[in-house]
Amino acid sequence: MHDKSMQPEVPKDDTLAAALARHGIELPEDRVELLGRYCRLLWNWNEKLNLTRHTDYERFVTRDVIDTLALSEEIAAGESVLDVGTGGGVPGVVLAILRPDVPVALCDSVAKKARAVRSIVESLALPIPVFHTAAQEHLLKSRYDTLVVRAVARLRKVLTWFEPRWDRFDRLLLIKGPKWVEERGEARHLGLMTQLELRRLKSYPMQGTDSESVVLQLRRESA
Repeated sequence: MHDKSMQPEVPKDDTLAAALARHGIELPEDRVELLGRYCRLLWNWNEKLNLTRHTDYERFVTRDVIDTLALSEEIAAGESVLDVGTGGGVPGVVLAILRPDVPVALCDSVAKKARAVRSIVESLALPIPVFHTAAQEHLLKSRYDTLVVRAVARLRKVLTWFEPRWDRFDRLLLIKGPKWVEERGEARHLGLMTQLELRRLKSYPMQGTDSESVVLQLRRESA
């Protein structure tokens, strides 16, 4: 069982800078300032809409920032990225803040969420287009190097959505928890992994648990 006594003590007047420091994350000061503004805007919207469960700096850092940093290490400068089902903007907005050298777009099929994240992006003056549509429909008229997916659906559902659209992107990057092996087996059983190559690019501890998060990559197999 996980020993909660090993968790860092979080002060009541916590700050983003302090939370980042507790977890050994060093970022440029202007990125920290922008992330802090993003948090405040997101949490303000969260009082009206259910956009996130991570409503303090500790959870924002240990889940949203750490996940996005792991993802960002697998993305090259200039690589075009679409965040599928962005919700409140994780990982897409956080990725765009951490990696201004990566062009990021966001999409969400829920109108209220798309409007909220568009307002957040505009308030931060970030050059991030936001599309109110299902990603598979958006891909009919746009192409990306990479689609990123986090906390949207099980692997079988994601693969079903994008099976007809592999000519519109090069790869899928997914952040998954410990059930990813079960989800892979389910997708294989349904024949959804045919001609796809899956690689676990990295794994890292899921803070506050005994489990791991993983970054998975899916590509079409080479001919």
